[in-house]
Amino acid sequence: MDNMNTTWWQRHRPGTRRLVQLYSALLYNAHLKGFIDGEIYVGKAKYACVPGFNCYSCPGAIGACPLGSIQNALASSGHQAGWYVLGILTLFGVILGRTVCGWLCPLGLIQELLHKIPTPKLRKTRVTRALSTLKYIILAVFVVAIPLWYGLKHNLPLPAFCKYICPAGTLEGAMGLLSNPANAEKFSMLGILFTRKFVIMLVIGLACVFCYRSFCRFLCPLGAVYGLFNRFNVIGVKVDSDRCNGCGSCVRACGMDVRHVGDHECIHCGRCMEVCGQKAITLKAGSCTLKAPAGSSSEAEEQQRKKRGKVLWGLALGLLYAALLWFNFLDPAVKKRSSSNPAPIPQEEAVPGSPAVEAEESGTAAATSAPDVPADEAPGPVSYESDAPIGYEVGQQLADFTTPTFDGGEFHLAELRGKIVFINLWATYCTPCVQELPEFEKLVEEHEDELVILAVHSSLTADQEPEDYVSEKGWDSWKILFALDDEDEDTIFTTVNGSTTLPQTIVLNRRGEVLYNRVGSVTPEMLEALYSQADASVP
Repeated sequence: MDNMNTTWWQRHRPGTRRLVQLYSALLYNAHLKGFIDGEIYVGKAKYACVPGFNCYSCPGAIGACPLGSIQNALASSGHQAGWYVLGILTLFGVILGRTVCGWLCPLGLIQELLHKIPTPKLRKTRVTRALSTLKYIILAVFVVAIPLWYGLKHNLPLPAFCKYICPAGTLEGAMGLLSNPANAEKFSMLGILFTRKFVIMLVIGLACVFCYRSFCRFLCPLGAVYGLFNRFNVIGVKVDSDRCNGCGSCVRACGMDVRHVGDHECIHCGRCMEVCGQKAITLKAGSCTLKAPAGSSSEAEEQQRKKRGKVLWGLALGLLYAALLWFNFLDPAVKKRSSSNPAPIPQEEAVPGSPAVEAEESGTAAATSAPDVPADEAPGPVSYESDAPIGYEVGQQLADFTTPTFDGGEFHLAELRGKIVFINLWATYCTPCVQELPEFEKLVEEHEDELVILAVHSSLTADQEPEDYVSEKGWDSWKILFALDDEDEDTIFTTVNGSTTLPQTIVLNRRGEVLYNRVGSVTPEMLEALYSQADASVP
């Protein structure tokens, strides 16, 4: 029995590369509390890019996806060059190249696990080799051209690949958030765009079952970028030309569409080392050998390599322990959110045929989402004081706060009793946010004497400062008041139970009571309905 167990373990235990892939996936998503709370991490570490393909909106993600950062940098190129993104990608490329794809990419790991499902497999052919050029077209069109066009022509952020194609965004971001019961109300926000991306994700996943790393080989623009550095990257598989006899067994055994070991399609996984009869292939970091075929080096060299490996694994595990401790317990952003202990806003259950869903589909969701508050029927002067409990849920009185505005003034909520107040949470990097703000401006122009709108930018800023962005767009002359939430405390977001999903709109009646607090874009019809509801609730 022991021999059988040992044999099974020897046949199924993960190799070094698989362990590194699992380690990378966990390190990239060290914010495990995000999977419990249903919220993404928004600390300062999110400004940094991880090397592999990992969605920024995954509940556990502690860093930014380099591909999303490229698109945002290009969208901002009209006013600021994305030197950081170009620099970090160049650094990753020069040091690792497509070694990132083979060892450090969570999406690559998922593709390989899908391919292990027992089914007939498609072998690589001239067709697959031709299809491998498709990722360069996707890189040029969806990662470079479209974001650059919208950034320069319309000053509008549009990460086209993330928005229209990215399977990691659908799987890690959307599905990761929607699977949490705390985000049940977000199902009502889903539309045709999510349906299309969900179908794309399923098709890509199915393709990976039959064809090795289908997304990586044919569609991934990040792999296309790293492939440009493969000729001179520091860490990767290297061929000893003195030993190589040109038999081609390495190319035939490779699952990627390589023409030779180390070319732009090579992910440096090391499979070629196992089949090379001449033991001519090794995994190196410069002149230092990280992994070599069995029997290709002396016993002393092998022992030294094992000792070095143990030291590296010890350091790596120490880093992982520190990351898990920091991003789940010690990070100020995490401690602040835990101390506020936000509860989900109760909404009508979003099921087909319910009034809330039908109203939202017809553009009048505000009228059914916000409950009627009976008008004061007693004679005499109207009092705008409220005895409702303090909170952010519908029917509660929003806590008072004060914030400086971009025009040099100050917004003080308590001083606005008697007026209707709209609070919009937005960000420059959020395309729906930017697109809907002009509708808020039209609303405040129509009801200037009775309405105040405060647009609060998230404390997590992109390449351009929000105040500069507002000025460049010409919005500094608008009647909307713009503000930036406190970087350390997130005072306003905490007060209104702001979500990491943007945009979000909060509507207060003349007593400062919450009539509407919901994530998602709003239409002009919804805004008018919300204003009418707030206006009718208190005379």
